[in-house]
Amino acid sequence: MKFIVSSSTLLRQLQHISGVISANTVLPILEDFLFQIDKQVLTITATDLETVMKVSVEVEAKENGRICIPARILLDYLKNNPDQPLTFNINKDSFAVDITSDNGKYKVMGEDPSNFPKEPVADEATSFTLSADALVTAIQKTLPAVSNDDLRPAMTGVCFELGKQLTFVSTDAHRLVKYTRKDVKCPKADSFIVPRKPLNLLKGALPDDESELQLSYSANHLFVTHSHTQLICRLIDARFPDYKVVIPADNPYQLTLNKQDFQNALRRVSVFSNKSTNQVALSITGSELQLSAQDVDFSFEGAERMRCQYTGEDMQIAFNARFLIEMMNAAEGEEVVMELSTPTKAGIIKPVEKEENEELLMLVMPLLLNN
Repeated sequence: MKFIVSSSTLLRQLQHISGVISANTVLPILEDFLFQIDKQVLTITATDLETVMKVSVEVEAKENGRICIPARILLDYLKNNPDQPLTFNINKDSFAVDITSDNGKYKVMGEDPSNFPKEPVADEATSFTLSADALVTAIQKTLPAVSNDDLRPAMTGVCFELGKQLTFVSTDAHRLVKYTRKDVKCPKADSFIVPRKPLNLLKGALPDDESELQLSYSANHLFVTHSHTQLICRLIDARFPDYKVVIPADNPYQLTLNKQDFQNALRRVSVFSNKSTNQVALSITGSELQLSAQDVDFSFEGAERMRCQYTGEDMQIAFNARFLIEMMNAAEGEEVVMELSTPTKAGIIKPVEKEENEELLMLVMPLLLNN
């Protein structure tokens, strides 16, 4: 079996899927890429048994075939290679792989492709379509609020809620992000939870444009297909918390801020906060907001004032500054509005400028004020 491919094209495609391969694999074959040639199209697959990712690229080839090639050595070689055609010669009996470039010849030992794990099949799957940028935006906005706590598996992924519109929800019990797309037609009311890792991989592999992709899901798996990229992942088998009861129905006070100014002030003041809580207190009086932080252990203190628009009673409330900064990153536009009620109830953050067909709601729980 023999094929010719551009080194830069091959490297770019392999980098999209190399994140699937885990450092500590149970089976040695999981450290390999599966190369499959069919009618001059090379399909490369990587898996960790939970997630499968495939990319395809056109090559020059006269026959079809399959081979497993160790991922690490192939990537390291390609990263140090100038853009040039590479010829792969594969011995189907010994699984030896000879790579020939313009100025060199290299050899690696491949493995038997029949040992590579079989991928799940999309039997009895429900399908719908959405644009690539809709999914990429949803992932970017919801991933920061995904929990790292493996004892609460339902929170270690993003909940896809299907209905008259498509809603993406993530929470770690301290904050919550709810992002809704009104321009997606869902086949039926349903929900499933997608783990963090495959979403991170999709974020890097999908283009941020309006090209169409297909989402299919079965009882246990999600299938994402987009032109030359395909991802299959196991869904989290858990019940997502009833997040709607956490969102306050009535937050009458409204604090409107310049997003960039608020973010920069938070970054400066939080330097002087306690490093375990990142607590920054917000004191709102009229059209002035004071941010203050302290670390009693080291006698650090920081305070700053900034202009704001506020309707409501004077208030002092504390938040984790890191959470607020990340929330600001997710909000589009120059201004954000923070809806508040009491110092012990969650604050809701929304962008002032709303994009057509999308809605973003971010919630952050307050911290107990240091007196």
